[in-house]
Amino acid sequence: MSEQGSDATYRVTADELRQFVERFERLEQEKKDIMEHQKEVMAEAKGRGYDVKVLRKIIALRKRDENDIAEEEAVLEMYKEALGMS
Repeated sequence: MSEQGSDATYRVTADELRQFVERFERLEQEKKDIMEHQKEVMAEAKGRGYDVKVLRKIIALRKRDENDIAEEEAVLEMYKEALGMS
């Protein structure tokens, strides 16, 4: 390959690499902005008297499959009974 062709390939690769890096950086900023909005929502909920810890658990539960939750709760109940906690 000629030296000129190699330089052109390098520039194209560098430009593409820069685009990937810049896209990732933009996404990082968007993620930071979203996390800030989430904090604001939780602060507002807390200000209205809601338990933020419980809200976070509810949000986590809503992401999970209902069958997994039911199975986990059944096992938890069985363990609590075995330990005399029910």
